Amino acid sequence: MFGLSIDHIVILLLAGLFILGPERLPEAAHWVAQTLKRARGFAAGAKAQLEAEIGPEYQELRKPLQELQSLRIGNPRAAVTRYLLDDTPPASTPPRAPAVPAPVPLRANERPPVDPDAT
Repeated sequence: MFGLSIDHIVILLLAGLFILGPERLPEAAHWVAQTLKRARGFAAGAKAQLEAEIGPEYQELRKPLQELQSLRIGNPRAAVTRYLLDDTPPASTPPRAPAVPAPVPLRANERPPVDPDAT
């Protein structure tokens, strides 16, 4: 749900251990778990109530939200092409910038060129 990796969880546990101490950490973890359970219960109840009151239109209201969620997963170029242009997928490789010629090394005792506008 939140996208926490094991590394993030370990860091949070270590931070909690240092901030709360080993005596209060289990109590705080239990409180957080209970609060999350209650919040999920409230959200599930609100969702069920909305579905019951709105009826079949609820799924139609959720469709734009699901499309927005799919935008978060994909890349921006594919999203713009898919939703704004002509529904054709973008090219698999992005266009390359024009090649810049390699600089010519200076000869012995040669001074580099100076651009007065750039300084």
